[in-house]
Amino acid sequence: MTEINLSSFLFATPSLLSGSARVLDLAGTFDQYNVSASREIADLRALRNDMKAVGSDLRHAAEFIESTRP
Repeated sequence: MTEINLSSFLFATPSLLSGSARVLDLAGTFDQYNVSASREIADLRALRNDMKAVGSDLRHAAEFIESTRP
């Protein structure tokens, strides 16, 4: 079975320590997201990651269908 890739480019991925510190961060100053040089580059990177996730899902579905055929 293949691994499913999820597109999480636009989400912050905190560590355990920074996640614990967020409990006390009521002002939201620890929120840091992926940054790019321009909006166009950010859109391109996000779209590329989304397409990789879609392609992975399609491959997974095709492999599943092939494995369940009699």
